[in-house]
Formats: sequence, C-alpha cells, structure tokens
Amino acid sequence: MTKTLPTLLLLWLCSLSALAQAASEKVVGFLLHAPGLPDTAQVYITGNAPALGNWSPGKVQMERTGPDTWQKEIVLLEPMLLEYKYTLGSWEQEAADSTGSPLRNFTVKVESSLQVKNKVTNWRSGDSKEPVKGGVTGELVYHEKVGKSALIPPRDLVVWLPPNYEQDKKKHYPVLYLHDGQNLFDPNTSSFGVDWRVDETADSLIRNKTIEPIIIVGINNTPDRMQEYTPGEKGAAYMDYVVNTVKPFIDSTYRTRPGAKYTATGGSSAGGTIAFMLAWEHPEIFSKAICMSPAFKIQDIDYVDDVQAYKGKKKPVYFYIDNGGVELEEQLQPGIDEMLQTLKQKGYREGKDYTWVKDDKAKHFESAWGKRMPQALQLLFPAK
Repeated sequence: MTKTLPTLLLLWLCSLSALAQAASEKVVGFLLHAPGLPDTAQVYITGNAPALGNWSPGKVQMERTGPDTWQKEIVLLEPMLLEYKYTLGSWEQEAADSTGSPLRNFTVKVESSLQVKNKVTNWRSGDSKEPVKGGVTGELVYHEKVGKSALIPPRDLVVWLPPNYEQDKKKHYPVLYLHDGQNLFDPNTSSFGVDWRVDETADSLIRNKTIEPIIIVGINNTPDRMQEYTPGEKGAAYMDYVVNTVKPFIDSTYRTRPGAKYTATGGSSAGGTIAFMLAWEHPEIFSKAICMSPAFKIQDIDYVDDVQAYKGKKKPVYFYIDNGGVELEEQLQPGIDEMLQTLKQKGYREGKDYTWVKDDKAKHFESAWGKRMPQALQLLFPAK
C-alpha cells in the first residue's frame, strides 16, 4: 500500500523526534574497583536520580565484570549533577573509609556522555554499630508502624521530648513535625551515618532559654520517599497521612498545643518540599515550615506553578527557606529563586512572612542542615 503524504510526514516527524531524544541522551558508565570482596558479593549503586534508585540502597545492582570490578551504565535525558554511593544492599553495608565511617557522596557533573571510575576498599558491617559516632541527647520515644492507607504504608515515628517534660505534668508544648525521621537524632539510624543533631541543638537552645520548649516528631521515610515528598498522588496521600493520622496520634498521646499557631513542619531536600506543601495546603494545621535545600522546581518536580496559580487570600503561614551553594545546591537555586519571587508577587514579605538564608559554601548534606537548624528553630520558636 502506498503511503500518503500525511503518513510520510508523520513518520518523518517521529523520526526527527527520536533522533532529537537520542542526541540529548547522556550515557553515564560507572566502573567500580572494590578489592577484597568475595566472589558472591552483590554490589549496588544508588543516588539522586531515578536511574540510580532515588537513594534506595538495594535497588540498582551492578554487574561484576572481572576480579574486583563492577560496572553499571545509566541514561540521563538532561544535564545534572549526580550524587551517588555504593552499597552491598543496605545502608548498614555502604562504602566506608578506613575508620568504618560512611564515605561522603561521590559527585559528577553530567553534561555529556562519560565514564567515571571509583575505588572502594572498606564497607560498613551490618552487624556492627561501632563505625558511627555520637548518641542521643534527651528522651526519645519510638512508635512503630503508625497508620496506613492504600497508598501510604505504615512507618515509625520518633518523638523527642523537651527537658522537664515528665516533671511538669501541666505544661503543654508546641510541636515540630520533621520528615526523614531516621536522620534527625541518632547517627546509628541515619542513612549516611551523620545525623542532624536536632536533639543536641534543641536541648541546648531550650536550656539556654533561647527557644521555648517544644516537642519534635520525626516521621521516618520509606523507599517511596521521593514520590511521597513531592507533588503527585503519593505526595497528596502523604500529606493526608500527616494531617489525619500522625498529628491526631501525637495530640492524643502527648501534651501538645494543637492549634496551628503552635504547629510547624520541616525537612530538607524533597523533605523541604513537602514541608512547604503541607503549610501551603494546610495552613489550618501548620502555621510555619522549615524548608532546607528544597526542591521547588527541578527535573520533574515543580511546585512553583502551584503557588503561582493560587488566587485566594494571603495565607497565615511563615516559611524559613535556606540552601547551600555547592554542587547539587547550585541546581536547586533557580527553583528557589522562582519560589521566592512568586511569594513576593503574592504579597509575602521577606523578614515578615518568610526568611531566606544562603550558605554559599554548604553542600547538600545532613551536617549542613544541622548547622543551620539553630537559626531556624530560633525564628520559629523564639523564647517567650
């Protein structure tokens, strides 16, 4: 059958589209040299891209190509700064230095196809907690597998209680709900062996009467972290879980001040995104949000458009927004700039309705967020 002109034109356009996509693809090859592992070892790579499992430690397996060598090839459609790590299937068995402490993220800026080579000679032991240093200050209470829904699996909550909580039975407290609960208080549970030291920071600020006493709730993440912490079906379901399951549970279990005026949320990276979303979409529940290194508009994530599209009256919320200036932080900057400009256009005033802090030398990492936490807490919960 003879093809008509419209059919040929369609085929030609499809061909051009396929060629354009192929031209934009960046092939990244990872070659790992890891001497000393047994022949049966399974090595994984994980990082800040879907092709690297979005930080799931046992999702993207590498192929053994020879004695002590493994490789993996991924395809990216856009330039980006990749951050990645190697594991043996879990964060308890990630690549480590000679002391047993987790290695910092490997990074590579991808603008065209390339191959990167890394060497790892030590791994954390899944049977030992010795490699990480530090502990917990104050009292932590653990609640396992709280709530569930069709889209949101149950997860653990970690609750930090302020000094004298048990002694003063009549006092009620404001509450800060933080995401990525594993990374907040204890380096032994942190994904990267480094915690935010929120417990030490809050304890010191409270005892020095710099901030008012508060309860801090850590909501643990799951392998679906990126989907739950960003706009979309699971993001909406996670917000519903926090509002209608977690908060009522905390209010019924602890002596809280449940009103929005006394309730805040916070997080970093995608956790900073969902913190902003919770306050923006539920100002009747949260009046304040800590958004550290938030992913407002990057790759497939875009919450700036949602805020721009809002036509209602000004919301009674306050945002603490910050970011660093190195590596991945550079890629987050345009989205943060757009969100700040959008807030200004909507009538929100810097210093009154929001605060923006930039640390030009800071990377996208737990220790950097922990360093900036004292200022955030002082702005949200100043001593009375």
